[in-house]
Amino acid sequence: MHCRDHCGACCIAPSISSPIPGMPHGKPAGVACIQLDEQLRCRLFGDPRRPAVCGSLRPSDSMCGGGRMQALEMLRELEVATAP
Repeated sequence: MHCRDHCGACCIAPSISSPIPGMPHGKPAGVACIQLDEQLRCRLFGDPRRPAVCGSLRPSDSMCGGGRMQALEMLRELEVATAP
């Protein structure tokens, strides 16, 4: 499966504790990563500064569902379920 155009759910829904260029303390859940461009694509894709956790996220039916809104909801639920 490939990333959907104009989605960005995996760069919005989950929290990221690793530093991100422009977000030195990571990002909270539900906040768009500063590295998302206007097309909701990662500006750091393929860049060594991209957090390892971001590179480990792979699009799949179980993560992305049937569309952007479903992906946001599924990832939000996963975030809640795995919160400390």
